[in-house]
Amino acid sequence: MSDLKPSPVLVLNSADNVAVALDNLAAGIRLDGDIATSQRIPKGHKLAIAAIAEGEAVRKFGQIIGFATKPISPGEWVHEHNCGMGAESGAFERAYEFGAGISPVDFVPQSDRATFEGFRRANGKVGTRNYIGILTSVNCSATVARYIADAVNRSGMLDDYPSIDGVVPFVHGTGCGMSGQGEGFDILSRTQWGYAANPNLGAALLVGLGCEVFQIGRMKQTYGITEDDTFQSFTIQGEGGTRKAIEQGLERIRAMLPIAARAQRETIPASELVLALQCGGSDGYSGITANPALGVAADILVRNGGTAILSETSEIYGAEHLLTRRAVSRAVGEKLIERIHWWEDYCARNGGEMNNNPSPGNKAGGLTTILEKSLGAAAKGGTTPLNAVYEYAEPVTVRGFVFMDTPGFDPVSATGQVAGGANVLCFTTGRGSAFGCKPVPSIKLATNSDLYRRMADDMDINCGDVLEGVSLQEKGREIFEEILAVASGKRTKSELLGYGDSEFAPWQVGAVM
Repeated sequence: MSDLKPSPVLVLNSADNVAVALDNLAAGIRLDGDIATSQRIPKGHKLAIAAIAEGEAVRKFGQIIGFATKPISPGEWVHEHNCGMGAESGAFERAYEFGAGISPVDFVPQSDRATFEGFRRANGKVGTRNYIGILTSVNCSATVARYIADAVNRSGMLDDYPSIDGVVPFVHGTGCGMSGQGEGFDILSRTQWGYAANPNLGAALLVGLGCEVFQIGRMKQTYGITEDDTFQSFTIQGEGGTRKAIEQGLERIRAMLPIAARAQRETIPASELVLALQCGGSDGYSGITANPALGVAADILVRNGGTAILSETSEIYGAEHLLTRRAVSRAVGEKLIERIHWWEDYCARNGGEMNNNPSPGNKAGGLTTILEKSLGAAAKGGTTPLNAVYEYAEPVTVRGFVFMDTPGFDPVSATGQVAGGANVLCFTTGRGSAFGCKPVPSIKLATNSDLYRRMADDMDINCGDVLEGVSLQEKGREIFEEILAVASGKRTKSELLGYGDSEFAPWQVGAVM
């Protein structure tokens, strides 16, 4: 039997000059070679394993995560007090190569592809849930939408329709006091129709006030929408006020229930899954355990003909050069870079900077700069070619691995992905994000075992055991099997807790007037 103790730190790449602490380390802990910790190093944080001169790049994952703001000695804690983005806020040169790192996808033969039990819609799309949604054109109709949904859910009306998962109000804080054209209006339009058309809704009702900028009739004209048994709309003013609007909404939902209930689960190929990839409350282990394991699951899904959507543009900043290497064409790669430049300008216009992310919780968990966070976050995207880049809430029509431009704020980002057509979602967290995403089930992946035990009612899968010897391939396969089970009707922890009604959050861009 060996007397060797496992190393208390993890070096991720031979080019790195920092290591990650696997536990809380006291000062004076002897590491490999002649290095000893010079101070307490918190679990998940970084320590220098080589001398780093002031201004020299700090490297983790074999990539630059920042620059030393003062000389750093071996064994010293590396964090905000001695590592920053550099004199130009991290605007260092990245080599944008297009398609240089593409590996062909080893697709699973059609006869051997995975399946799940889903709802096939009339238009051919497939849902993993069967909700009725109540959308609002404007904040002014939010209360009426909530009252209608509450009345239905409390009435017992759904008891006769077990195949319907519930009635959900998707309310928001905009729709008026905005320009009737331009970026902000277009985003709201895409988001509203994207939700109404998401295959996890068996039917949708759109409620307006009547005098708002976001006119329901205009949206129907823009998207060529004809009302039918599964999509209807009305306004509060048109119905004669609040009480009459609520009565009208109940009447419309009552008529929709038997129609939505006709949908029954059937065996569907996994190629119909559109997986949203999310991370929130990240920590120093996110890029080591849960994110790369989710990347393995995304690769498996792509090999089975499915789709995986990576998003959160502000959280791939500094890692985008790794994605352009996987772009199937120069045009796809350049579209991603164009969105990066848009974000740099967006931050500058609003007096911010890209390094405003990571959050205080991310930093407490060991992440120092957005460059470090992004390198870990990008790992969710796996290794397959980048087939397309979409703007926020655009319909995702290309299969395989794709990217959607969204903020890093999780509810806003996930809202865009669902509007784009996602029918299942995986969410990694190291600090313990509380999140759900009706009408799409959200599978929560804990990056460390402590979190998994502490928040057992919220976490679906523990990825912390990757640090204990479970391979990323094994964990990725476990995640993929859970995706199939959840897509087939298994309830996630967030669903059991009732999350998802309040997480609809369209991205607001532009002037509020």
